[in-house]
Amino acid sequence: MKNLKFKHITSSILLTGALFLGSCSEDFVLDETPRSSFTPDFFSTELGVQGGITSLYERLRHLYGQPYHYNSLETGTDEYTYGQSADNNFLDADLSGVGGDIIADTYTTSVIWNTVYPSINTASGIIENAAAVGIDPSVVAEARFFRSFYYFLLVQTYGGVPLDLGSGELAFNTSVVRTSVRNTVPEVYTKAIFPGLVEAVNDLPESPRLTGTVTKNVARLMLAKAYLTYGWWLENPNNIPTYPEAPRTDPDGRDAQWYFQEAYDIALTGINNPGPYALQEYFYDVHAGPNDRNSEMMLYADRTEESEIYNGGNLGWSGTDPGTNTSVWMVTSNYTTINVDGVAAVQREAGQSYGRPWTRMAPSINVFEETFAEKDLDSRYDGTFVSSYRGNWNLGGDPTPTLTAANGLEIAPGDAVISFLDEYDPAVDYSVNGGNIGAGEIPGRSDYVINLNEINRRFYPGLWKLGTYRTDNNGGLGSPNGALTRPFPVAKFSEFYLVAAEAAVKGASGAMSARELVNVLRARAGKWRFDNGEQEERIEDNSAAMTAATPMTIDIDYILAERSREYFGEGVRWFDLVRTQKWAEIAASYSIAGNDATDHSPQTFTRTIQDHHYLRPIPQSQIDDLDMTEAEKDAYQNPGY
Repeated sequence: MKNLKFKHITSSILLTGALFLGSCSEDFVLDETPRSSFTPDFFSTELGVQGGITSLYERLRHLYGQPYHYNSLETGTDEYTYGQSADNNFLDADLSGVGGDIIADTYTTSVIWNTVYPSINTASGIIENAAAVGIDPSVVAEARFFRSFYYFLLVQTYGGVPLDLGSGELAFNTSVVRTSVRNTVPEVYTKAIFPGLVEAVNDLPESPRLTGTVTKNVARLMLAKAYLTYGWWLENPNNIPTYPEAPRTDPDGRDAQWYFQEAYDIALTGINNPGPYALQEYFYDVHAGPNDRNSEMMLYADRTEESEIYNGGNLGWSGTDPGTNTSVWMVTSNYTTINVDGVAAVQREAGQSYGRPWTRMAPSINVFEETFAEKDLDSRYDGTFVSSYRGNWNLGGDPTPTLTAANGLEIAPGDAVISFLDEYDPAVDYSVNGGNIGAGEIPGRSDYVINLNEINRRFYPGLWKLGTYRTDNNGGLGSPNGALTRPFPVAKFSEFYLVAAEAAVKGASGAMSARELVNVLRARAGKWRFDNGEQEERIEDNSAAMTAATPMTIDIDYILAERSREYFGEGVRWFDLVRTQKWAEIAASYSIAGNDATDHSPQTFTRTIQDHHYLRPIPQSQIDDLDMTEAEKDAYQNPGY
């Protein structure tokens, strides 16, 4: 096989003369003669169109799994705060005063802008040229989907954004220009998002043409989410400013309620016409590494351990380069300091509960006391977090059969070394210092323990659901420092239920109520087949208890809590809180102990979340290169930055 390396078309991705030049170096591999790049003329060939389509999928890797983009969507929400090893990227994002404010030069908030515009223009090139080349409309619909999908990400993040990249609105740009005009939020939705997704729903197939490609139902889900989000924008319940300034009116004269009803109807259509998609029977199976790319995963940024080229990151030792999947490293505490009986009892392993510990982000105590308060009936806590770290010194080459751990009791490889307690136990004695890891003892237990309401920024439950999974460990620790080879979830079938439920809370009506929709997922959450914390089979069905506990009247706060239980740590929380204008209310304060592993005295921290934070700043480096007056540049930037 010969490698065809091609780039996003350099001359055609510019809003300004220097815009996005650093974002055009991705390589893709096709069965053709080697080339260093392609030009606009290349889209006049079938090969060029197919290569452009491939690049749209590859570009997902630069967002989903990208650790600093991940930080911008999680740190500062009610899911994550900064961890012990955080740098200013994470300290600033927390908005709790420990760092600076988010500014126009903040790297983390620029990732979407710098990543998606090249793909938007590539999609436009495909759309304009594919018919003449003879490409099937269903394939062109994939380009329409991605252009709309990426504009949806942009408008949620920055407000109104440019539709004209230099050659006209939504036109394939082949000129280098240094001027730009931002469209309003209603213009972006009604011109760039809704029409493209509607066409995608019409033209895409029911089943993917290749593993992981988009379908009618993927487009339906994004269209339903876009309608839902725009309905909230029109309603504007907390009077959050928009930019560029525009009336909260729809160009087509429709009100927020119309969009909520459309979101509901389309989501129900997706549920009733699932195609190849379905809920997994158990929440645990949604994220279990051996079950990746399951029927619930509708769209994902794919990766592989078979090839570094197709993985987008080094398999042995990786940095956080664009395209690599390394976000879960940020939320992994340094479990490798667990020293028992003079032995490093828990070592870095390419296993789902382990991986590379960067300790940049930590879940707050509120996550475990409020969001995941029910840990015995509801399997989602167990299927989300690492609640026990287990001995693996044997995989590192130490033949010692047992170690003397808590209370002088022996542990063997595979036994729990340190555990986070589901229920608070006042008998935990931290004075023993648990092998220099800050854990304590309870009489009769051989593992060291920590109460969840006494975690600190140094040691806390890791994120199992997105953790490292490899099949090439060969009986050892494997390559825990390589970029993850797992797909990163972008869209799940389960979200149809929560989108419809949220729309129902906002007044939409139909065959299923908000409570009925939520209870589909809550019933699933009550079913266990495996206990992740105990690492043993657990056949148990608590569905009846879970659905009975659902409030008779569902409100938006309950929907948001359910969304966090389903999608915790998946990089959607900031969007959820911004869409519903609940960020300042829900994430205003949190509790956690300090940076020392032995600190088990929580403090409460307060965040200052202002109205202007509901939009991220346009990257200042992009504005600086515009051919405008200083006053015009200032007016281009979102207020507050």
